[in-house]
Formats: sequence, C-alpha cells, structure tokens
Amino acid sequence: MLQYAVLFLILALIAGFFGFSGVATVSVGFAKILFLLFVVLFIASAVFGFIRRPHA
Repeated sequence: MLQYAVLFLILALIAGFFGFSGVATVSVGFAKILFLLFVVLFIASAVFGFIRRPHA
C-alpha cells in the first residue's frame, strides 16, 4: 500500500512539473489518503501484535 502512496506522489510531482495542476492535486490527495491509511494499519497491527503476544 505504501508503494501506491509513493507512486501517486511521483505522479503528482511529474504532473506538477509539466503544469497539469488538476492531475497533480488529485494525485497528492490520493497519496495523502493512502499514506494515512498505511500508518493507521501499521499502528493497529503493532497494537494487536503486542496484545496477542504471550506474556512470560
């Protein structure tokens, strides 16, 4: 999922370089959403992994 965020970020940079502001804006929006989703899933995975770990 992080690859998609990076892909949209690169697409936004290329589109911004060529002056396609509409495409750049949409790509940056997708990159932000995917990055935030990745962070939330990572934190949830870490928390649940810590909870399910057997305690000694």
